Amino acid sequence: MHHHSMTHPVPPAQALIVVDVQSAFVAGPEAVPEAPRLLDRITDLIARARAGGSLVVHLQNDGPAGAPDEPKTPGWELHLPVRETHREVVIRKTEDDGFHETGLGDLLTGRGVRALAVCGVMSEMCVSATARTALELGYRVVMPHDAHATYDIPAAADISDAVPAAMVSRVAEWALGDEIEIIARAADLAFTTG
Repeated sequence: MHHHSMTHPVPPAQALIVVDVQSAFVAGPEAVPEAPRLLDRITDLIARARAGGSLVVHLQNDGPAGAPDEPKTPGWELHLPVRETHREVVIRKTEDDGFHETGLGDLLTGRGVRALAVCGVMSEMCVSATARTALELGYRVVMPHDAHATYDIPAAADISDAVPAAMVSRVAEWALGDEIEIIARAADLAFTTG
């Protein structure tokens, strides 16, 4: 299995999947490290996807009672403004994988989307799970390195020292194998209607 990073121009995506950009994870004291940079990149991706006529899907995780993303709590709210139109939708989910028992697959099929970009949080959990299923379903999947994030992994006795969030995100990308297209900068990705 060979891994490739994209150095030549990246073909455009037809959809942007924004994973769990909810206030609990990207704002306030419990935010992921470098949350402002992440939000800047994702805000730009959304703006350019809209301008290109692409489908924008905001995934919103419904956590269990007491979780930071428990439905209808402030932390659960999507942090970036959504323009609910024919081309921009919110899909709620209860599992890491955005395709699991949601309308995401049918929506993409119905719109003729074959190439999508995935961004958001958390790299090794919902972002990874959603990207992996998209790959298994035969989509072309682009993952901009600077547009997904997660938390540091704390040290664990007899297992490992703390693992910095940036390293966790890189490992999550690498673990998706050689079909995922990892690009360094979200700014290098273009969007199209198809």
